[in-house]
Amino acid sequence: MRDEYRVAVIGGGGLGSGAAYWLSRTIGEGVVCLEQYALGHELGASEDHSRIIRLAYHAERYTALAKSAYEAWDVIEEQAGVPLVRRTGSVDIARPGTDGGAILEAFARAMSANEIAFEHLDAAELMARWPQFQVPDDHRALYQADGGILDIRRACAVHLSLARAHGATVLPHAGMRAIRITDHGVEIDTAAGTIGAERAVLCTGAWTPTILRGLGIEWPIRLTREQVTYFATTQLARFAPDRFPIWLWHGEHEYYGFPVYGEVATKAARENLSGPQIDMATWDRVPDAEQAADVARFCESILPGFTGPQLRTRACVYDMPPDRDFIIDRVPGHPRLTMALGAGHAAKFASVIGRILSELALTGTTRYPIEPFRADRPALTDPGYSGAYRLGGEVVVA
Repeated sequence: MRDEYRVAVIGGGGLGSGAAYWLSRTIGEGVVCLEQYALGHELGASEDHSRIIRLAYHAERYTALAKSAYEAWDVIEEQAGVPLVRRTGSVDIARPGTDGGAILEAFARAMSANEIAFEHLDAAELMARWPQFQVPDDHRALYQADGGILDIRRACAVHLSLARAHGATVLPHAGMRAIRITDHGVEIDTAAGTIGAERAVLCTGAWTPTILRGLGIEWPIRLTREQVTYFATTQLARFAPDRFPIWLWHGEHEYYGFPVYGEVATKAARENLSGPQIDMATWDRVPDAEQAADVARFCESILPGFTGPQLRTRACVYDMPPDRDFIIDRVPGHPRLTMALGAGHAAKFASVIGRILSELALTGTTRYPIEPFRADRPALTDPGYSGAYRLGGEVVVA
């Protein structure tokens, strides 16, 4: 192991592994990626096998980047020969005239602005195409054919494997204890020793607020406990990925679900955006049984047979700025540090964000449209900013 590198990437999850890969394509042995746990662990945000990937989004700032996300994954799949994206189509469902209906309208506007093809479906059309659904007659849906499943755990492993092939060093069990800015770069004290680099890229997810605090930066990043549940459905063929799409329900709560993939089970969740904040130092990672039961009840109400015995429930964390937008920028006051924060929905963009971070770290600029994700925007700098944590809607938390 060297102790001096051009760029140190702190964090080996989706965003960090992506940054390590794209940096390695340019500077090879000049890259080190530091992961605090073992590779393939289940303690972070990128170590489950399935995440939603989609072109359907609530705002142009995301649909403008979504096509590039797919292009980046295409590059990774071609280089590795390992499939990562499974297209199933995506369905967003809501009742017109409600907050959920307004979210569907925002989706339609954002996709139209970026020439993304989609279909409007009424309830009868939705259920005719997928008889698995039973939804009220007054609901509507948007269907986008390119939505599907990203195997994020495999994607992280592929990113890191390709990075090593380009000469990068990947260090597990190298949790950061301190970072110091020097006249010539950065020094990072880790569990594996002290690493020096000209620059560093922070991809530390829910641990980001603590790291920023050590750099004198206090941002209102909200950490909420989230979870997903796998159900051992007996109707495997009915919910197979070649017969059933990913789905998102925009109602009083946000629910979403997957066909059978990765486990012999379906998968579903409810976003818990207004729940209490957690402290990473004391969080016990114990899932909420009541929330899992609520998800099961809801799924059975619109998808009979989708659930079954709970195979497992996995807890995780959302790391959300008050506007729930990404942060992709240089760290204010620290030009040698570049960072990305995924706001609980960045897995689908992980490779293209890694590419953006590599460009920012090496040149200070990027070809991609990231102006809305600046670190000096009001959501981060204005103490009076009112949080809106629901994508496309309003879940305001004091």
